[in-house]
Amino acid sequence: MRSDVVKKGIEKAPSRSLLRADGLDDKDMERPFIGIANSWNDIVPGHVHLNKIADAVREGINEAGGVPFTYGIPAVCDGIAMGHKGMRYSLVSRETISDCCEIMAEAHALDGWVGITNCDKVTPGMLMAAGRMNIPAILITGGAMEVGRIDGKDADLQTVFEAIGSFKAGNASEADVRKAECSACPGEGSCSGLFTANTMACLTEALGLSLTGCATMMAVDPKKLTLAKETGKRMVELVRKNIRPRDIASEGSFRNAIRVDMAIGGSTNTVLHLPAIAKEFRIPLRIEEFDRISKQIPHITSMRPGGPYSMRDLDNAGGIPAVLNRLKDMVEDAGTVSGRTVKEIAESSEVKDDEILRPLDRPFHKEGGIAILKGNLAPNGAVIKQSAVSEKMIRFTGPAKVYDSEKDAMDSIMNKIVRSGDVVIIRYEGPKGAPGMPEMLSPTSLIAGMGLGDSVALITDGRFSGATRGGCIGHVSPEAYDKGPIAAVKDGDIIEIDIPARRLTVKISDEEIKERSKNAEAPKKELTGVLRKYRSLVGDSSEGAHLYR
Repeated sequence: MRSDVVKKGIEKAPSRSLLRADGLDDKDMERPFIGIANSWNDIVPGHVHLNKIADAVREGINEAGGVPFTYGIPAVCDGIAMGHKGMRYSLVSRETISDCCEIMAEAHALDGWVGITNCDKVTPGMLMAAGRMNIPAILITGGAMEVGRIDGKDADLQTVFEAIGSFKAGNASEADVRKAECSACPGEGSCSGLFTANTMACLTEALGLSLTGCATMMAVDPKKLTLAKETGKRMVELVRKNIRPRDIASEGSFRNAIRVDMAIGGSTNTVLHLPAIAKEFRIPLRIEEFDRISKQIPHITSMRPGGPYSMRDLDNAGGIPAVLNRLKDMVEDAGTVSGRTVKEIAESSEVKDDEILRPLDRPFHKEGGIAILKGNLAPNGAVIKQSAVSEKMIRFTGPAKVYDSEKDAMDSIMNKIVRSGDVVIIRYEGPKGAPGMPEMLSPTSLIAGMGLGDSVALITDGRFSGATRGGCIGHVSPEAYDKGPIAAVKDGDIIEIDIPARRLTVKISDEEIKERSKNAEAPKKELTGVLRKYRSLVGDSSEGAHLYR
């Protein structure tokens, strides 16, 4: 066992002495050492209950003959971080989380580890660490929040953001906003729609790196603790058999994850996370693969933010096993941490609701949830959740209104300077420019709440929340900080969006773009600490904004 380097031989008496101070005895020195990377905190609603899951995982590890060691991992709540400097730290935290998992497992020579995760950057960070270290690992996600209820209708965090837009447009009162605030998020769990946290939970299960049924099981479901105990037991078995993450997650596994992503209409953030995870698994994955698969896989469920359904609904319809059943003739066979193959899970699973999870010949949309756009405005690509775009915005042309920060754009939207027919450009918010590539749920929700969701497009080199809907195009690459074409756009330039043709263009010549970009100057920002380091290391968003290039 890997842990023998800290517990075997006379020369390891000092480390054994310290382990005895932890409460270990001679019998424990013969058992596998299993880490539990627990991202519990009492700030993030998706994580406030994770200690209960950690206790159940510990119980399973102990029963299976392992020795559990629990340690903390940071987590950021994107909703709380949204709209201020804190959002610059969200994507940055993905790499920090990955590094923390690596540091604890490698420094203490653990034989394997369980990642207890839930919200947006923790899951991809842990998956990156799993691929990088390639020691036995398994993840368990904490589960989704129940939907809120306002006047008999479902509500979630997106409802609150859009209520502010309705208030600014004069269509809602301050009391209406207060009612949304107090009702939309009823308790523990990741936000109830198919936003980034829940999308990544689904893709973790599709990759085969969490137990079957984990992704859509609600945070309050008593079966979650049963699954956590089974996760602990299975972890010890993976260690004893030396089954490692790269033995499970193959190139086909990543394609399967994209297939599931397209079928359910997941967050655009997956186009950042999956390539970064794949890189750690030593698997090449280009963003063009998302678009290729999107043209093959129909969108078969309609979940918030683009549709009416929540994670509870998807779970009731059969969860990810039922999605795999729908895709059984299209997915590639691959292993999972459960010991069963993806094909076996797909064949043995059942779709429990044909409307929530429609058959392939009766989809909500003929193509998958995400599209990759290219053109002279985004030579390396840009990303849109096409399943959350109205028919009116599938093709759109309008004059640019250009802003060099999210705050400036927000001020213009709230002051009604942005009007129907405009294309809002928010730049210098990319991985380097911000730095940290912040999500922008506030401006997109304001636009929707003010009744402009079908008549105003928004384009950025930053990114959008998984809760975003409408004509919102993110991840424009190269970013403005690197003098990409988005840096050349001026107020009044005509922008053309054609989602079916996968085109994003600005109606100026290549020569003009080159000349303007050359003279563009990024806003000056005094950076210290982690943000300064991040800017110096981070790569392009089209390659997952990975640090270790």
